[in-house]
Order: sequence, then C-alpha cells, then structure tokens
Amino acid sequence: MKVIIIGGVAGGMSTATRLRRLMDDAEIVVYEKSGFVSYANCGLPYFVGGVIQDEASLLLQTPSSLFERFRIDVRVNHEVTSINAEERTVTVIDHETGHDETAGYDVLVLSPGASAVVPPIEGIERAMALRTVEDVEKIVAVADENPANAVVIGGGFIGVEIAENLVHRGIATSVVEASGQVLAPLDLEMAELVADEMRQKGVSLFLNESVVRIDERGVELSSGDFVAGELVIVAIGVRPETGLARGAGLTIGERGGIAVDEFNRTSVANIYAIGDAAEKRDALDASATLVPLANIANRQGRVVADHIAGLDVRPLATIGTAIVKVFDLTIAATGWNEKRLRAMGRSPLIIHTHPSSHAGYFPGAKQMALKLLVDRSTGAIYGAQGVGTEGVDKRIDVLATAIRAGITAPELADLELAYAPPFGSAKDPVNMLGYIAENLLSGLEENVQWYELDEYRAEGVTMIDVRSVSEFARGSIPGTLNIPLDELRVRLDEIETREVIVNCQVGQRGHVATQLLNQNGFKAKNLDGGYLTWSKSPASRPLELAGARLD
Repeated sequence: MKVIIIGGVAGGMSTATRLRRLMDDAEIVVYEKSGFVSYANCGLPYFVGGVIQDEASLLLQTPSSLFERFRIDVRVNHEVTSINAEERTVTVIDHETGHDETAGYDVLVLSPGASAVVPPIEGIERAMALRTVEDVEKIVAVADENPANAVVIGGGFIGVEIAENLVHRGIATSVVEASGQVLAPLDLEMAELVADEMRQKGVSLFLNESVVRIDERGVELSSGDFVAGELVIVAIGVRPETGLARGAGLTIGERGGIAVDEFNRTSVANIYAIGDAAEKRDALDASATLVPLANIANRQGRVVADHIAGLDVRPLATIGTAIVKVFDLTIAATGWNEKRLRAMGRSPLIIHTHPSSHAGYFPGAKQMALKLLVDRSTGAIYGAQGVGTEGVDKRIDVLATAIRAGITAPELADLELAYAPPFGSAKDPVNMLGYIAENLLSGLEENVQWYELDEYRAEGVTMIDVRSVSEFARGSIPGTLNIPLDELRVRLDEIETREVIVNCQVGQRGHVATQLLNQNGFKAKNLDGGYLTWSKSPASRPLELAGARLD
C-alpha cells in the first residue's frame, strides 16, 4: 500500500509515524511545501520574544531523522498543486529544482493546515503573519533591528501571545481588535481581566477598531486615529486550506472546512482529511465546527492511521479546550461560552467564583476567576472559563474531563481531587462549583448576573451589600445599602422591600445572607460572583462600555 500525506507538522506526522508502527510494509510519502516538516508551531511566539532562544529546539524531527527511525520518505519544499481523485494521482512541484512530477497513491491524507486571514487593506503587504518557521524567522529579523514600536492586528490567541513577546523584547506594542474584547472564546467580563493585565504591562489596546490603511510609519484606524508601528503583524485568525480539496471535487462543509465523517474520510473514496483544514464534530451538539488546535490534529492523525490499518476506531468529537499565557495570567476555556449559548437561544445557569489556587492559610495562594455554564434542566455542563495566575489549568482540565465524561454540575461536588495545603483546598474550587450548582438547580437559591442589576434597580428592588463597613467604603455598587452580614438579623426592619438582591465580595457571604433573608419572609437573590465580578465587568466602567455586555 502506498500512502501519500500532504502536509506535515502535527496532523500529517502523527498519521505517518502511527501508520508506520502499524504497517511496516507500507510505502509512506509526505509532501511538505515549507522547509520544515515537524516543528512546535505553538512555540513560535516565544521564539520572537527570546523566551525560546535556540530555533533548533522548535524543530522536533527532520526528514533524515524520520527516515532513519521510521523509513518515511519526507520531501520538504515539495508542494502538491493538484489531485486527480479518479486516477488517484497528485501533481507535485519541487520548489528547489522547479521540476514537477505525478505520483500515484492508494490512500491520500490531506493535512494542509490553515492559512492566516489577510484582509484587503491598503498596504497590507507590509504586515507579517505568523504561521510557519519561515514566518517567525522574518519577524525575528525585523525585531532584531530594534524597532521602536509594533502593532499587532487581532486580539486572539496568537495576537495576545505575540504582543506579550514583543513587550518582552522591549518593543512598545499596540493591539488593534475589531470586536469589543480580546480572546473571543471568553465572555466579556472574563476577557476584561485579560485586557486589564495587558494594559498594566504596557500594551495599548484599541478595541472596537479596525485597520483601514498601513504605511511605513504604522496603521490608520477606522476612527481616524493613527498608531505608530515600525513592525506590523497580522493575527486576525486562520481559515482552512481547502484549495486542493475543492480542485479534487471534495465536499466542503458548512463552516468552510473539508467535510469528513467520524473516521475523517472525505466525500471521495480513499481520501482522508485532518487537522486545521478539516471540520470537526462538536461534542455538545454534533454540529460542524472549526477548532485549529494541535492536540486535536494529533488525535485525528492517529484515528486516520488506525482506520487505514483496519483497527477499531472510536468516533472523535471536540469540546475546544484551549489555554494561553498572557504575561502573569493563565487563561483557559473549554466547551461553549455564554455568548454562543445566548445566540442559540439557550438560557444557561451561570456561576462565577473567585477561589484561591490552594488553601488560603498556606503561603502563596493566588486568587482566580472561574465561570461555569450549566443546563438549567439537566445540570449538564456546557462550558467553563478560568483566569488567574495559578491553578487555572488544573481546574479547567478537570472540567473539560467532566464534560467529556458526562458528569453533571452537581456531581462536581463528588469528585475526589488530590488535596494537601500547598496544592488545593479540602473543598477544591471544582467541588465548590458543584455545591453552588446543586443549590441553584434544586431551587434552594437564585442568583442574578452583573448585567441584570440595572433592570432590578429600575424595578425598585432593594440592593444590600453585606460586606464590612471598611470593605464597602473601598468601593460599592451604586444604590446598595450596606448592612454587614453579622448585623443583618437585627437590622431586617431597615429593608424596605420584600424583593432583595444581596452582594458580598465574591458570593459566599451573600449565600449566607440570602438564606437568612428567605427564611425571614423575603425573596432574596444572590449576585453571582459578588462585587468582585461586577467590579471587573463593563457594568462598572463608563457608560459607553456598559452597552457591550453580551454582544
């Protein structure tokens, strides 16, 4: 059997090496149009910043090492220009010699990846993208000339990573993002935490702005402002490379990627597609989705190799778990966010918490922000987000596992997670999410969100802050009455309405107060995540920001 794989890196090389371990007699040829077939593309921004200093450390395998160990014929600088699916051949051009050839196959695997989105902006040819080793070499060459400033177009994962690394090099950096927030997988109030961190570390953020022109001095924005940038990097996003697939008559899916079945087979016999170019199946609703993540590409490569070799294969779906470092923060997300759920007409149960990374009495505990989204009727977990300096990765990984395992939100309370004071708490933050979900789903308590307060205030509901007098004096929600929790029982007559919204700092004292009030004839609700969630949200910012909310 002859297997041709178009494209290397995560998906292509995962397929090739797994297939060799399963079929030692197969002829395996990999065509890679760039000069590097196996490299850590997720590490490229850190090479720009000098955090990773040796480029060789990014190169995982070479054509010679792959041949020596696996007898895989890897040909770099070879670009497949067309596929004849009927004759089972591909046309390949060798960019080093300029010669082209036609090669036959029994099985073809498409792993061409995705290309950077480059908008039709005047002067866009000056902007540099970051996708390959060749790209990063060009960026580093310019950065080595010590430009005074840089502009990054796009505030997604790559955009914020490259911005951090440019600052690390001492380059004054601005980020221009067309939407109202950085990091689209996060909901707005969580993304505000990241934006604050970036501003504090010196990054200038231009949100709700787009670039309309680029010249040798910098970029002109849609508002008319000009931002200086001797170095301009475009990181708007990526789109699947589907040119070969379209030319071969393969079906392109509704999301613009190559349509595949549960075994990553395309619409044409003996052709598979994997990685960023292929559509995935969303584990939560089985819809088509695009998730350009290396771990999924690696997993798909294994699925395809196993299927070619005739092994039983588990269907593969994705929940889109991702993580990114932004200066001192760790930001992670899994599953669906609130914006997506609202857009689909779903009204999730929402839980915000601000727990410590480990036991508070043990030195070094760091506060984080967690958000959990839950189905109100079944308790199923839709998704989760976390932002903090320590412990976020551990909690999101547990929650991602819970989603895949079908564990409901209340059942998070039952998880036996490793505990010792330096590592966690006796009631881990994940357990606490379960306790809160159980209280809310059982009807024991109701919560309200930061963006609902104006509506309740307009209805004349009494808002009570049960923090201490000194906490209240340092900052409070407008219109709230301060009655410290320990005084609440003896000051109930000061509450003028039966309907009450309670807030404390993070929600814990608010829960106690809510239960006390409800058992004394009031109808009380707890502000989810407390004053801290509200204070970091657009609701606490100038009026022009408050309108952003869930848009």
